[in-house]
Amino acid sequence: MPNERRKRYVATIVEIEGRDERRVVETPAFDVPPWTEQEQLAIVGTRAPRVDAPAKVAGRATYTSDVSLPGMLYAIIVRAPLGPGHLERLEVPAARAVPGVVDVLTADDLTRPTKFSGVALFDPAILYAGQPVAAVCAESREAAEAGAAALAPLVRSSQPVLDPVVAAANEEPDVVERGDVERGLKEAAVLVRREYRTPSQLHSALEPHGAVALYDGDRLTVWESTQGVFRVRDDVARAMSMPRSAVRVLMDHMGGGFGAKNHAGPHTIAAALFARRTGKPVRCVLQREEEQIDTGHRPATVQHVTLGARRDGCLTAIIADTWVALGAGGWEGGPAQIFHQMYSCPNVRTTERFAYTHSQPMQAFRGPGHTEGAFALERAMDTLAKELAIDPLEMRLRNFAERDELKDRDFSSNNLRRCYDEAAARFGWATRRSAPRSVEGHPTLRRGSGMASQVWPAGGGPPAHATLTMHSDGTAEVLSGTQDLGTGARTILAQIAAESLGARLRDVRVVLGDTERTPYAGNSWGSMTTASVGPAVRMAAVDARGKMLEAAAELLECHPDDLDARDSKISTCDGARTLTFAEVMKRIGNVMIAGHGTRGPNEQKLGLMSFGAQFAEVEVDSETGHVRVLRIVAAHDVGRVINPTLAESQLEGGILQGLGFGLFEERILDSASGLPLNPTMHDYKIPTIADTPEIEAWCVGTVDARANHIGARGLAEPPVIPTAPAIANAVADALGADITEIPLTPWRVLAALQRRQQSAS
Repeated sequence: MPNERRKRYVATIVEIEGRDERRVVETPAFDVPPWTEQEQLAIVGTRAPRVDAPAKVAGRATYTSDVSLPGMLYAIIVRAPLGPGHLERLEVPAARAVPGVVDVLTADDLTRPTKFSGVALFDPAILYAGQPVAAVCAESREAAEAGAAALAPLVRSSQPVLDPVVAAANEEPDVVERGDVERGLKEAAVLVRREYRTPSQLHSALEPHGAVALYDGDRLTVWESTQGVFRVRDDVARAMSMPRSAVRVLMDHMGGGFGAKNHAGPHTIAAALFARRTGKPVRCVLQREEEQIDTGHRPATVQHVTLGARRDGCLTAIIADTWVALGAGGWEGGPAQIFHQMYSCPNVRTTERFAYTHSQPMQAFRGPGHTEGAFALERAMDTLAKELAIDPLEMRLRNFAERDELKDRDFSSNNLRRCYDEAAARFGWATRRSAPRSVEGHPTLRRGSGMASQVWPAGGGPPAHATLTMHSDGTAEVLSGTQDLGTGARTILAQIAAESLGARLRDVRVVLGDTERTPYAGNSWGSMTTASVGPAVRMAAVDARGKMLEAAAELLECHPDDLDARDSKISTCDGARTLTFAEVMKRIGNVMIAGHGTRGPNEQKLGLMSFGAQFAEVEVDSETGHVRVLRIVAAHDVGRVINPTLAESQLEGGILQGLGFGLFEERILDSASGLPLNPTMHDYKIPTIADTPEIEAWCVGTVDARANHIGARGLAEPPVIPTAPAIANAVADALGADITEIPLTPWRVLAALQRRQQSAS
């Protein structure tokens, strides 16, 4: 009805990394028409250079570790040398006596309990080696290190439990089932049963966790390397028993997070407490070994997978029994969801057992759950295809999911078939069997090819707010409380604002990462930032543009509908009269023009998913077990691409992290003490430029107008998900061996070859 009152606040469901979160959100004050496929856009969709590139190249970009304040003190977290167990003693007087030491914090100094991923700060009950037990603050880093050594924590420890199957033996599993799995097994002509294992992967961001805190009167300012300034503000205010209005969190530039920096950490609270106790600014930035020991990890998994299919390749049953090694805490998210959503199957059952083991708590890691599950599912699909003598790509096409069968809903858009077609064509998948497997002149080298698929919830959602303010010189400033993790969010939001406002890109400045200056936006996680904040920014720009046109209409003595804005100019539709933005703003004097935008609720019962397909070619030495990835071809469907250059950068970065997951990365724990044995970048292997294959990655160029009015879905996490299974499938193809565990270190490859030889004999 035309006069029906628009509800100001509504309840909605937002899907984040596979979790459904119920939220009450503000509905937008007006409707913004979607940018459709036919929309002629001048700035959105172009390869605009990063707006922050000059500052970064010149070294002017400020990261948290660059913040230096007069009289600043240095804090260090003191950690349990063993675990699990109980903290018996801390030599606090000895630490305080060290020259330069200013203060020491222990559990006795905390006025209220503060937990991080379920582990209480400075708790004497030690759950894992590396757990924070105290903090030392000193006039220099060296003095703080000496004070930390003098504390000499003594822990009475016991044998750690690290195996997730053992740890979860008595845990009640989470079971999700649809259809009749037992009937599906009976209907199957072929069954594949395998156990798959994935490792604990460490985030290894270039910039470590860190905070600088300044307490001034009754106000606290925190500079933090974080994926969520507002969440850190709330965490700090709660831990410090302060009102949120008294805490300001800032994050200008950041060197990566990948899911490990979603909230405040022990370093944040230690810096804030020391700043309040000493009256001086305090810096607490972790060293690399600390970063690897206690800032989270992708949980290791054990997955028992059964697939059943008819002779024509159509799936009749999918069963996945999984164990997830969370560590001492974390959130219970596992690999089950991708088994329900990737392929069409009437009978699916998954069980997840979340094991609390004696190691550092997990944190979300780029594509959490789906990345681990994709390895098991995609390896099983290839094995099933081999049993049925069906091409692996054809096997996936025969089980294509037209809709979300888990939640019984349509997808807003699904161009996975196009991803298959384009990537297979560029890879040369149809002719790969005619290529020789062996490498001429190298009798031990074998080449193989493999592919894998991906689905990921990436539609974004509310709440997210933005403001666009016009200045007297005709330039515009966009404010939003989101963060740029190094992904290019500033550039993306500037392009959206400039396009919507009708401004030149260079006339738009984006301000992010300041809880005091900017309106609320959520964490940058779950591939949500562009799809969540972008619509709010567009709405703010549309609002400001309307006000600008009204002002110009008064000056030009015409109707606003007779005007258009482009290139920071407002012109009559016939082009006869023109005013620049600067001229309009100058003539209206001190009248303020500001637009406000809000991210509206998602359409319910609609799956907002990103899809992708990747193809890999590898070379394997059957004598040494060494795997070299020669090339990766990747096509992804993420809706509208705001900036192709930044999108391709995201794809390449995700593929490299997936390559590390598949070939190198594995946290190793000592079975007796629980201590990480490879906490340095020398021992924990990540891909280098020497390991980088030829990468051809692109987005298929669609627009998802149902997802939101900018037509975009998330891209950050999808490229990680299919890389490791595509590589593993290629290795299996090269050797004719069954690959069931990653990373594919030489000894695992040789073991797989040995199993193949034994089964053949």
